[in-house]
Amino acid sequence: MKKSITICALAAGALALSSCSDFLDQNSPSELSQEHVFNNEYYTSAVINQIYGDLTNDRTYSQDWAILYGLGTDCELVDGIGSTATAASERGYFNYNFDGEYSNTNDMWTKMYATIEDANLAVEGIENSPIKNNKNMQMYLAEAKCLRAMVYLDLIRAFGDIPMKFETSKSDLSNAYQGKTDRDVILDSLINQVESSIDALPWAGMSNYTTEHVTKGYAHALVAQLAMTRAGYAIREQAKSGYETASYSDPTYPTQRPDAETRKALYEKALNHLAVIINSGVHKLNPSFENEWYLINQLTLDTQYKENLFEIPMQQNVSGELGYTAGYRLNGVTTQYGFTNSSGKLKLTASLFYSYDSTDVRRDITCATTQIVAEKRVHSDTTKVTLADGSVEEKIEKTTDTQCAVESALGNAPFGLYCGKWDPRMENANWLDQNIKASAKHLTGINVVKVRYSQILLWYAEIMNELVGPDAYYNGSANLTAREALALVHKRASKNLAVANEYINNIPANKEDFFNAIVQENAWELAGEGARKWDLIRWNLLAQKIYEMKQDYLNNIVSVKPEKVYFNYVKGTTYPETKIDMSSITWYGLPEGKTSKDYDGSFTGFGKLDTKQTETNLNSIAGGLVGTDAKVFGHGAVINRYLIPIGSKIIDASNSYLQNSYNFKN
Repeated sequence: MKKSITICALAAGALALSSCSDFLDQNSPSELSQEHVFNNEYYTSAVINQIYGDLTNDRTYSQDWAILYGLGTDCELVDGIGSTATAASERGYFNYNFDGEYSNTNDMWTKMYATIEDANLAVEGIENSPIKNNKNMQMYLAEAKCLRAMVYLDLIRAFGDIPMKFETSKSDLSNAYQGKTDRDVILDSLINQVESSIDALPWAGMSNYTTEHVTKGYAHALVAQLAMTRAGYAIREQAKSGYETASYSDPTYPTQRPDAETRKALYEKALNHLAVIINSGVHKLNPSFENEWYLINQLTLDTQYKENLFEIPMQQNVSGELGYTAGYRLNGVTTQYGFTNSSGKLKLTASLFYSYDSTDVRRDITCATTQIVAEKRVHSDTTKVTLADGSVEEKIEKTTDTQCAVESALGNAPFGLYCGKWDPRMENANWLDQNIKASAKHLTGINVVKVRYSQILLWYAEIMNELVGPDAYYNGSANLTAREALALVHKRASKNLAVANEYINNIPANKEDFFNAIVQENAWELAGEGARKWDLIRWNLLAQKIYEMKQDYLNNIVSVKPEKVYFNYVKGTTYPETKIDMSSITWYGLPEGKTSKDYDGSFTGFGKLDTKQTETNLNSIAGGLVGTDAKVFGHGAVINRYLIPIGSKIIDASNSYLQNSYNFKN
């Protein structure tokens, strides 16, 4: 029996080298046999575009993997603490409370495996095509394999051991039902598949090939990411012989990593691929951290620096929850910005905010300490009127604007800071025009960035430090030491290079202290982007860092930071009282020589002692992983159980091939 494929005809002339909108502009479905599809480059490109289209679903990367699954760290919280932290929803799941089923995990599993099925179809079709050796066909094959590997990696991160299926489902369903495969076996296979695909992929910028596609740079990064994940710690369904067991580990479901020799080989593999990226010069740091995020919000690809190695393409009004479900808060409808958003799903912490140096530009871009609120504001205009006798009289007129956009400080919300990296105030004119007219939610189209060049440098620094320490060179490296690579990331973000240089130079020259500096830089650079959680897990630091955050809040913020914070408004505007001068905020106390009378307003600081925050909210954060007493380094029913359970619908439909482990219910 021949397989038929539904091909969605794209706009005339659109191939897989098109922009992101072409991945989603799919019309006029027609049924074609597999033989016909993969004998034609145009139709093959449409199949590849369908895989990219799969990534724009809410349950894949438009929302879930862009926002939710990276939550539950020392700095990234779901918006459910206190009484909602145990809810049978994302609010419970990302506090590691899995007693009630979160139905969206069933749908996520289904949509992610549907993406894998589409990739399998493309791989089989191209490999059996008579034109498979054509340059474009080899590129399409490489894209399909890399996207498949990316999705598998994320499924492993969520569930641990999962079914490994690299072939399309047969019509008789003889291969449709499969049990779990050890995650290491899957990762080893994915490393080989992606490595074999790299040569067929263009670098970003070649022949109009953009970072909205799997680039050669991203493929190298993906191999490094797979290898570092494979070398790292993971909670196991059962102990593996020859593996190292962590000191903080469950007796039944141990947290283990491969032996030292295996890890070294994996680190060297990752290093080689990272060095290729660095040496290529194709991808660089945008010198401005602020401009990096401005371009992302503007839906503008960075064709100069190409800091983002791969962006999953979204489309305005079609997909993209960043800027709506996560981002800077628009709290109410205003004439300036239009319809409100619902950006509270992802929250950051006061501990993260205060960990930044005051000269670090990442602090105020990452941690949004203000929001736009809709307020009725009355302002006065003074005009001069010349009377009949020639005298001049001042006349005061008062005007009311019922939808004025007022920038308001968040106040005492130590576990409720919005993430400002996705900011409606930076979004493009087309989005703003639509949002002003909107009476309901419309999607932003902001792309999901899978890897930035700053991550390449941090991974490189980590591996170099592991192999030879902070200040030595290593065969196969990019002629950068670990310290030099870290310095590139840290200095880019500083408004004061002297301060940044002093920090970098003062990191001790031993592996342990330098590794701790990398862990901290990871938070400063990547908070909110869904990357930190997976690094903390492979380092076996997730629970430890969450505990340290709680101690930092109790011991450093509550007792040290000011209870009242003062600020001034920006002067010289039509509404001088509506925009806060961010540089004026007294986060660290009143400056010498200043009093409260020098400021226009104040708000309660993050450190004001509040029993609801210290005794209820703080205790509930990640309670299923670290226990519900913030003062004790505890754990849930299973130590390090960061994985989520397979949904009941998936288990029921698996024909008894799948069961939950880690003491989860089936």
